Amino acid sequence: MSGLKILELSTKEEIRKAYSVMKQLRTHLDEQTYLDLVMEAKEKENYKLFALFEENTLASVVGFQPMITLYYGRFVWVCDLVTDENKRSKGYGEKLLSFVHQWAKQHHFNTVALSSGLQRLDAHRFYEEKMGYQKVSYVFKKSLEK
Repeated sequence: MSGLKILELSTKEEIRKAYSVMKQLRTHLDEQTYLDLVMEAKEKENYKLFALFEENTLASVVGFQPMITLYYGRFVWVCDLVTDENKRSKGYGEKLLSFVHQWAKQHHFNTVALSSGLQRLDAHRFYEEKMGYQKVSYVFKKSLEK
């Protein structure tokens, strides 16, 4: 995997360039809403957005938040993890998620957690079999919009 690098996306333009890949996971977001949400989350929630580049092409992206709760203590919540559909099965998701694990350890967080849609069976196999994650709960959601 030579020619790969992981970089934090900080500027609006860098974040905008990740939209085409992020859109493959967050299909409900238009580009402006995506950009607004990322910028607000970075400012208010300490959201981090990193991308894995193959040569100079953005191949995979991960967004996460360092958090503290009574259940997990100090942990990192992986909000978004997606590899471009044309670049899957090359180990990029594993490399990015391993990067998050290293980042968490370096910043004194004890756990990395995430949720995954019920329909994403391939992702579940990846998290459990390849990355060693355990199913520990269900995530429930209630929309308060009309």
